[in-house]
Amino acid sequence: MPAAGSRKYRKGMVTEMDDGKETVSRNFIETEIDKDLAEGVYDTVHTRFPPEPNGFLHIGHAKSILLNYGLAKKYNGKFNLRFDDTNPTKEKTEFVESIKQDVAWLGADWEERLLFASDYFEQMYEAAVKLIRKGKAYVSDLTADEVRTYRGTLTEPGKNDPNRERSMEENLALFEDMKNGRFADGEKTLRAKIDMASPNINMRDPVIYRVAHMTHHNTGDRWCIYPMYDFAHPIEDAIEGITHSICTLEFEDHRPLYDWVVRELEYPVPPRQIEFSKMYLTNVVTGKRYIKKLVEDGIVDGWDDPRLVSIAALRRRGFTPESIRKFVELCGVSKSQSSVDYAMLEYCIREDLKCSRPRVMAVLDPIRLVIDNYPVDRTEEIEIPNNLENEALGTRTVPFERELYIDREDFMEEPPKKYFRMFPGNEVRLMNAYFVKCTGFEKDADGNITVVHAEYDPASKGGNSPDGRKVKGTIHWVPCHAAVPAEIRLYENIVDEEKGVYNEEDGSLNLNPNSLTVLKHSYVEPALKGAKAYESFQFVRQGYFCVDYKDSKEDGLVFNRIVSLKSSFVLPKA
Repeated sequence: MPAAGSRKYRKGMVTEMDDGKETVSRNFIETEIDKDLAEGVYDTVHTRFPPEPNGFLHIGHAKSILLNYGLAKKYNGKFNLRFDDTNPTKEKTEFVESIKQDVAWLGADWEERLLFASDYFEQMYEAAVKLIRKGKAYVSDLTADEVRTYRGTLTEPGKNDPNRERSMEENLALFEDMKNGRFADGEKTLRAKIDMASPNINMRDPVIYRVAHMTHHNTGDRWCIYPMYDFAHPIEDAIEGITHSICTLEFEDHRPLYDWVVRELEYPVPPRQIEFSKMYLTNVVTGKRYIKKLVEDGIVDGWDDPRLVSIAALRRRGFTPESIRKFVELCGVSKSQSSVDYAMLEYCIREDLKCSRPRVMAVLDPIRLVIDNYPVDRTEEIEIPNNLENEALGTRTVPFERELYIDREDFMEEPPKKYFRMFPGNEVRLMNAYFVKCTGFEKDADGNITVVHAEYDPASKGGNSPDGRKVKGTIHWVPCHAAVPAEIRLYENIVDEEKGVYNEEDGSLNLNPNSLTVLKHSYVEPALKGAKAYESFQFVRQGYFCVDYKDSKEDGLVFNRIVSLKSSFVLPKA
């Protein structure tokens, strides 16, 4: 037991100990917020999630969404969903709508605070004019390549822009001309006037406005100049009253510029930027340009293809908001960069589904089983519990008849040792039904098994023999005449895990050619007839499966495998 008053650390969490008893946990961000509130820097907590609508969100964004929303909720504050739509080059309304759906699905409620950076373009323009008037910004004639050349390197200072000492009046006139469309794209930029010798390259007179004659998804053709992200973002936060701008570590070097903007624009209660580590998931593709290429090349069927880890893809595959939230919680919040194994994400969905979903029978690769001594015209109802670990889910009945489908892998003509399923002369249990003994089989002209024959023991109903004899094999089944046809999609990682995600020679993806297996002639038990989009089930002995929202129809069910039953992941001890 730790000594009274001591602390322990786990995954970026500080656990306070009071008289040897654990009282409250704080991650390092919460510790900083507590300090700000105690010192009166802020009297509330207001956070935001600020995506750029240039693609679908991925699993890494889920951490930021849940962290920002969770902080606002924990401190009884406010949470904004704000789109940083300052770059019309890649932004689309399609992406705006998908992001809204993802954030809502994860449970982050923005209430009436759905905002767009583009709503503040007029205020951003006035902010730029204010900097010009203060002598803190100037119009530059340099091209993008020349700006990079003048910037210097990490070891060498930059040199001043030839236009750096333009008069305030000339800068104001030129910036007005930029706004009025009198210059071509790239012909002029507005730069902040800070310090070309700064050891932080971001502070070497960064470009804060550029000319871009493009139609914006929200403002149309009203503007032909657009603010740069590093200039726009702190202004958006300040306008909205954000107190804590929570972002990932790649923005740590941008923080001095963030602070410079809000300071020079003299906002009375400037927001504070705090950085945390990104969530890196092993052997997955998250880069938007890579996913865009996979979509354009037809390798995947969209940004929500279940082999991807976009939030939309995970939802389509069958992951639940609860499983994502649990995953983010286990990853924790810290400053140190680390990678998380994909197996942890699979662990979280298994844990969420194992007691909450019904366990049903599905035959993926069917062959026919004929019980020769079962009456031809008889059908009986077998009562089966929906989930042995959760009695509240109740029971269902499944028709049992003379002809059933079983999985091809559950029969072998010449089995190896320790094979306990069906083979000539062996007796097995049909799950929840009867003992049956294999008496023979049939083959087609190509030597493929087509039919297995067996006889059942009428006294073994329920899967137990009255004379106490034991069988080692239990197999599942579905009734031939009542079975529901289904297409089953088995997903594996889209990248070749042995080679790694990226090809070291050309940066291309190392794709797994077997990432998708489609079984078009599978059968599920009749209880699944009419299953709706996103409904999920455990297929006994197979894994967890979800009804595909995009391709499944009432007369043509399609199931996506969410995850297999077996896991190699072991939850680390606290």
